Amino acid sequence: MTYACTPFLRNMVPALLALWQLVVCAPARADERALDLASAETITLSGDLRIAAVDGEQSWVEDEFGKLRHGGSVDGSIRVRPELGHAAVAWQPRLTWSLSATVVAAVQGGERIEAGLSEAYLTFKPLADGKVKVSARAGLMYPPISLEHGGADWSTTETITPSAINTWVSEEVKVTGVEASVRAQVGEHVLTASGAIFDMNETAGALVALRGWAMHDRLGLAFHAQPVPRLNTFMSFVQPRFTHPVIAIDHGFMSRPGYYAKLAWDLPSAIHIEALHYDNKGTPDDVNADLEWGWRTRFDNIGLVADLAPGWRLKAQALAGRTEMGDDIAEVYWVETRFRAAYALLTRTFNSGSISLRGDLFGTRNSGSALLADDDEDGWALTFAARRRLATNFTAVGEFLHIESTRQARLRSGLSPRQEQNQLQLALRVNW
Repeated sequence: MTYACTPFLRNMVPALLALWQLVVCAPARADERALDLASAETITLSGDLRIAAVDGEQSWVEDEFGKLRHGGSVDGSIRVRPELGHAAVAWQPRLTWSLSATVVAAVQGGERIEAGLSEAYLTFKPLADGKVKVSARAGLMYPPISLEHGGADWSTTETITPSAINTWVSEEVKVTGVEASVRAQVGEHVLTASGAIFDMNETAGALVALRGWAMHDRLGLAFHAQPVPRLNTFMSFVQPRFTHPVIAIDHGFMSRPGYYAKLAWDLPSAIHIEALHYDNKGTPDDVNADLEWGWRTRFDNIGLVADLAPGWRLKAQALAGRTEMGDDIAEVYWVETRFRAAYALLTRTFNSGSISLRGDLFGTRNSGSALLADDDEDGWALTFAARRRLATNFTAVGEFLHIESTRQARLRSGLSPRQEQNQLQLALRVNW
């Protein structure tokens, strides 16, 4: 269950050094330099302590089919526990006025305690006074998909638990590559186009196909494995009970890069609309020594943010895609999974906090030769959250989440195919 990071570092270091030499070592006026490696503005500490009460089936973190970060007792009754939610250190040194870096190390508590690298990338934003601005990023980073996360530590802003869409992005859709963006103001409208080529995300799709959707706030850390629940007889021989979201399966870094492209439109009426297409260009029959396979995954995502009235904001996303894995037998792969999800989040903001209500729908359909209809699922969830700022660096958040889903594969664990769970969390967040 290990993965050597040496090839990753060996291939990424020259690319990052080239970007450094292009921007930092190029001729520049003395007043364009603004080196700041360590100060109160470049180092951020964040984290939360929480109490969680949850019932229902065991969590996916415990190698089962549960959708939440926590699971109930073995008999499904309510279990209450205090724990460290997460802690993160974000280092964002400013190298010049145009070039900065972001490096985030995180610790995640709960049943599966993990510590590791969340993101590490360079950002290039040249000074510009006109209506057209360009920027670029290079390194290990999340694609610009989530409307629910913010800050260097990739924390949720209105709730504790993100939607099913952005849970999946957080745990499995993390790329290593180069992204460029162009932002143009046209009258009172703002248009932004972004595109990227990337690698090291060839197993994206494994979790949503083998485990199904989930709702939790754990991140996929670099070189760490994510657990997979019990598989059917055939799949248990060809797929391990884990997957590494940050890994290269093929024969070299950027030998077959994936890409994503995004368009965003900010209207003068306080409405933001965006659309993104992602394709990791994975090769379904590539496999490594640990029997981790390439997954050909592509999806489309659309998002909306609208200020409905003073203090009222609506966020919504919808995502649909497909993933394929394994040998191609009579033009049918072992795994051919279509997946889709959507949510709407309504938030009322006050001077010292907010209340939010979100509804989620999600599902998968399988038509491969090895992963069959038993692994199809349908589900929905309802989340209510309240947030209150206690002091400059402290915020209290309470959240209640109810989720229901149906998946025949639960019979492998002796469970009823239809399960429902309730989770109550109280968190004290610190940001310094």
